[in-house]
Amino acid sequence: MPLLKDLGLTTRIHAQRAVIWALARTGDLYSQVLAGQHLADPYPVYERIRQAGPLYRSRLGFHLITSHALCNQVVRDPRFGMRTSKGTSLGFEKSQYEAGGPLLNSFSETDPPDHTRLRQVVAPAFRPKKVREYRVGVEKLAHELLDKVAGRDEFDLIADFAAPLPIAVIADLLGLSGEDVDTERFASFGALFGQLLDGVRSSEQADQIKAATRELSELFERLMRERRDSDGTDLISVLSRAQAHGTVTVPELISACQVLLLAGFETAVNLIGNGVLALFQHPNQRAIVRDDLALMPRVVEEALRFDPPVQSNMRISHDDLELAGVRFKPDTPVLMLLGAANRDPEVYASPHRFDVTRTGEPEHLAFSGGMHYCIGASLARMEGEVALRVLLERMPDLRPAGPAQRRRSAAMRGLWRFPVRP
Repeated sequence: MPLLKDLGLTTRIHAQRAVIWALARTGDLYSQVLAGQHLADPYPVYERIRQAGPLYRSRLGFHLITSHALCNQVVRDPRFGMRTSKGTSLGFEKSQYEAGGPLLNSFSETDPPDHTRLRQVVAPAFRPKKVREYRVGVEKLAHELLDKVAGRDEFDLIADFAAPLPIAVIADLLGLSGEDVDTERFASFGALFGQLLDGVRSSEQADQIKAATRELSELFERLMRERRDSDGTDLISVLSRAQAHGTVTVPELISACQVLLLAGFETAVNLIGNGVLALFQHPNQRAIVRDDLALMPRVVEEALRFDPPVQSNMRISHDDLELAGVRFKPDTPVLMLLGAANRDPEVYASPHRFDVTRTGEPEHLAFSGGMHYCIGASLARMEGEVALRVLLERMPDLRPAGPAQRRRSAAMRGLWRFPVRP
């Protein structure tokens, strides 16, 4: 919304929200999604967007893609990237968080060559062989978490299990321990920055983001100084040595650590929550899984397809180009609705059916694709498989104890609270 760029932050936020609500009332379908009108189930409105054609022009100023083929094409096309020709990201305005630190300057928001350089530093920690080495520890932790709630009449699936499991895993991978690991606080930070994918919605939220970013920056700055001469294999030590050798800058190091921490558990938390909810809502599928826990990898893949944690990805055209018959000038944003692409009837049979026995269909786009394919995908998959299997093994009669509470985000789909009974 370029007309709002010269306004003060608070005024701009209120103006943006007013524009979204006004456009929602006039029938702009994606404005309705951002306004929270389809929080419980966005998939019917995705189908309405799909019916409007391969590229739906939102009055917010960008095109939306619902096609699996087109989304897959864009994420792999080097003519699209994360930054404009001026080096900025359209997803966020730096002025909205700059007092808090360099969070969004990470490799997840960059294009080559910076993206390639930064990703190469952290990639070894997420290779499949390393992820397999983590599995035993993840299984042990999953059992320990369920031991703590075993005697209760009910517990919160998210706060007591789905969140602390991947938070502990990524904290260990980074090299955090002791008093530096605050599970509840990290979980709140993850939810806060997940909401940021929809844009800053209030001055209060902007202040919270600044404070959280500042706190995380101070934590990683301290650990960086302590680990600079360390020969440890944890990611903070690895990144600190890379910074000492000039491979990465201090802001890049701090930003990478923040993003790895938050993104390193947010997807897994939401995968576990969404997966359990889908199994509860489809008892016939749950029965199939309980009878054959070897199906768990398929359960994870179907949960990622059916209700992906990340619902959308933005890309920006770098060249004059044509896509699905529409001409794009440089710096034109396009939003890929991954949640819609994963239910594309041109690709998936009965796409709105949760079916853990699916075979022979193309891979979903829950982890995006191309050079920006989620670096932690293997880790998230393994955590989801272990968590769901241990949960069903230990608590085969697990059931809801109350309604699941959804996070208020259009881009990040997950549960904030989910009371269950063993």
